[in-house]
Amino acid sequence: MSTHDRIAIVTGGNRGIGFEICRQLAKLDILVVLTSRNEEKGMEACERLHREELPVRYHQLDVSHAASIVALRDFIIKEFGRCDILVNNAGIFPDTKSASSSNFPSIFESDLKIIREAMETNVYGPILLCQSLIPLMKEHGYGRVVNLSSGMGQLTNMNGHCPGYRISKTSINAVTRIFADELQGENVLVNSMCPGWVKTEMGGPNATREPFEGAETAVWLATLPNGGPTGKFFRDKKEFEW
Repeated sequence: MSTHDRIAIVTGGNRGIGFEICRQLAKLDILVVLTSRNEEKGMEACERLHREELPVRYHQLDVSHAASIVALRDFIIKEFGRCDILVNNAGIFPDTKSASSSNFPSIFESDLKIIREAMETNVYGPILLCQSLIPLMKEHGYGRVVNLSSGMGQLTNMNGHCPGYRISKTSINAVTRIFADELQGENVLVNSMCPGWVKTEMGGPNATREPFEGAETAVWLATLPNGGPTGKFFRDKKEFEW
């Protein structure tokens, strides 16, 4: 059993925003379970944080496979007996530019296989993780769930192109609202957030924000006080239009 007051799980924690979320949570003396699909890269990321003397553990996780999520849940129960924070950060941007065009694909030409892949990782995985881990939060009367979304999934200012990514991020916002509503009366807060355009493998080198900036709102939501907001969409710690 851990002696730490809080146990956090961060998906896709081996690089970019996920890695910075792990670092910032661990600096608050929260024991972080860093997960990644690639075990070697995940272990390397953990070692980097161990060199900073931060409380981090590792567990392999492929959010697109239900058996992998079950294995993570069983590990959490065995090792800690609780789960207090879940950050659904792992995600993919499957809408790649075609060789013949500099534009991202139109919905008219998008392959449904690409949209399904986006939904598997960006939506169905987080749903299964919430189904598996929120009951542990309810048992202990405390939980914080943060779903990484995007302005590209914002219906208010929705544009065209990149349908796989856009549809999946709009969907994770719907998932946030549904879980938050069904958890009314429980001290389990579920929110979405947009990190902005961040310099990561996905965001590219021309992005305007550093990973630590993209992580700040997620960490804030992961550590909200009792009675904090739930079922909301945030950017830079301020409520964002759906």
